[in-house]
Amino acid sequence: MILDSLDSKIDGKTPSELVAKQLLSDVLLNIDNKGKGIIVTTFSSHIARLKSIVEMGDKLGRKVVFLGRSLNRYVQAARDAKVVNFNHVDIVAYRGKITEKLKEVSKNPGKYLIVCTGNQGEKNSVLSRIASGELAYKFRKDDHVIFSCRTIPVERNLKDREVLENKLKSKGVRIFKDVHASGHPHSQDNLELIRMVGAEHVVPGHGDYEVVKPGADIAVSLGYVLGKTVHILRNGDVLDVAR
Repeated sequence: MILDSLDSKIDGKTPSELVAKQLLSDVLLNIDNKGKGIIVTTFSSHIARLKSIVEMGDKLGRKVVFLGRSLNRYVQAARDAKVVNFNHVDIVAYRGKITEKLKEVSKNPGKYLIVCTGNQGEKNSVLSRIASGELAYKFRKDDHVIFSCRTIPVERNLKDREVLENKLKSKGVRIFKDVHASGHPHSQDNLELIRMVGAEHVVPGHGDYEVVKPGADIAVSLGYVLGKTVHILRNGDVLDVAR
């Protein structure tokens, strides 16, 4: 079993995705946005979050539009797995088509809810290119940009997000950050998961030694033995388990 140990050092359980849904509702449904452009960005792989955003868009009576290749890729995978259909959502993947769609949105931004790539401030993402004036949508004062995510705490991401947010602020955009609940398990979630899976071997992952050691400690507390049935590995290591 490879264990997501990123937040294993945090006591208790990770808050439910219902918390994030309520936060989205508070921002999208309880703050005046009539006639304003709304752009939401989140992790493209977070299908449950995308479903919540679409639901909020429907309640607002806005046409929901997904922009970006990674969104298209993950949504198509979710459709193939019959997790979602999103039949009434426009999904636009490529730059030429994105430009056409944004020209349409610009005529009446209050009719649309845009979901796009760029939650980490990636320079080639749709949101960053809009903020830089490279795409056919110009932010207006008090348009809303909602980051339904957290910034991954590495230097590049933190810097890219800072640059993006400064561009948005310079255009008078209202920014809503951390409208999010983590998808990474806390200590008690991982303890229960290890118990349920009952794997012979546990490999804590998703970070350096300081990140994975708490995950290993949880396994040891359940009777696994460090170096024998719970293994702390580094990139490139090979684990050969004799049976």
